[in-house]
Amino acid sequence: MNPAAPNLITEVPGPRSRELAAELGRYECRNVTGLSDEFPIFWDRAHDHWVWDVDGNCFLDWTSAFAVTSLGHGAEPLRQRLHEQVDQLWHAMGDVHPPSLKPALCRKLSEITFERWGAGPARVTLANSGFEAVEIALKTSWLHSHRPGVIAFRGGYHGLGFGAAEVTGWPYFQEPFRGILPKFVTLVDYPTCASCPFAVEEGFRLEGEPFPNCSNPCLRQIEQQVRQAIDQKEIGAVLVEPCLGRGGDVLPPRDFLPMLRQVCDETKTLLILDEIYTGFNRTGQLFASDWFEVIPDLICLGKAMSGGFPISACVGRRTVMDAWPASSGEALHTTTHLGNPLGCAMALSAIEQHLEKGLAEEVQEKGRMLLERLRELRHPAIKQVRGIGLMHAVEFGDTDERPASTLVGRLMVEGLKHGYLLLGGGPNGQILSLTPPFTIGQAEIDQFVDWLQEYLISLPGSISKS
Repeated sequence: MNPAAPNLITEVPGPRSRELAAELGRYECRNVTGLSDEFPIFWDRAHDHWVWDVDGNCFLDWTSAFAVTSLGHGAEPLRQRLHEQVDQLWHAMGDVHPPSLKPALCRKLSEITFERWGAGPARVTLANSGFEAVEIALKTSWLHSHRPGVIAFRGGYHGLGFGAAEVTGWPYFQEPFRGILPKFVTLVDYPTCASCPFAVEEGFRLEGEPFPNCSNPCLRQIEQQVRQAIDQKEIGAVLVEPCLGRGGDVLPPRDFLPMLRQVCDETKTLLILDEIYTGFNRTGQLFASDWFEVIPDLICLGKAMSGGFPISACVGRRTVMDAWPASSGEALHTTTHLGNPLGCAMALSAIEQHLEKGLAEEVQEKGRMLLERLRELRHPAIKQVRGIGLMHAVEFGDTDERPASTLVGRLMVEGLKHGYLLLGGGPNGQILSLTPPFTIGQAEIDQFVDWLQEYLISLPGSISKS
């Protein structure tokens, strides 16, 4: 089903997409979907790493639809399992009379996390979206220690629920609601080498080592911030992404997570890892925390967990999760669609695919191919190219010609015209974020990077390819 390489598309959005945009603009809350003469297209169907819109245009997907369809759009094992489940059962009563698949999924999530890490059987709470998993973790922290404070990181993104928005380190999402947010978070700096908050030059990297090693000057200051917050406030948990996802595909120093684990152990503070974005082989390991050999107290999962169905989970050590009282018949935290049988079926199938021998290594190899090509890019606005697995970033800086966010916005629009689905990232919109489905190959990588270089060369103020 793979089409030929996408050609220049002369009309994007096409007439049908424009009609749908006009209809959406009449009825949807105006804050949700960005509408302009150049955006958006409306999807019609998808397969592997290809997407077709309602006007028949074909696009190479560099987003995995927000890092969800890692196994490819419409992955056949997931498609088949979904069809089977639709014919059998598509809704149950998750916290009253659950579907038969719910125990199997909870068991599997325990096996691939804490049991695999040698920490014994875990406990699981299922949910529908990533931010719900985060909010379950925040509630668990309170029940466990009755210390209300949480340390989170600038640039971190944990969703936009009431509690999740509080711990998301983007002022943009917080300012409109500053007057009603609960104010239990302390934000500290995330070690972002391309824009180091401590003015430290980027650390050296050992050969074959994806993570920088600027441990001493950077991490000492972050550790001091964390310890100071714990000393001065009632902190129950540290919430962190092992690698920033939406915050710019940032790879922290090798010793960052081990440092946080040590501080949390010494202060009896929970370590919560948000792997909603990085989980399930996105970084070339089943979980990004596996790169650091750090075991959390709670882990939040979602996105690629099912390959496309809305389902998520908070998984934790039993000693922590048992802070929740046994159900009296009325759960303290639940949702109507908790443990939906369609989601459970797809998640079990997706996890089986993610555990297949060789998949993580394949993602690592494709990531190396992509990173090698991206490092060939030449443009004065490029600050840094980085990545691990199939999670990469081209970070741009402001120039006299244009702000970085404007350049990334134009790349998203021009990408559509040339058959590429692209997504910006970072709190300031300065990141071209590349998280393609794992089905992508060398030919598609070469084709895209060649186009990107030619487009950058065409811009005013560019330098030649040589």
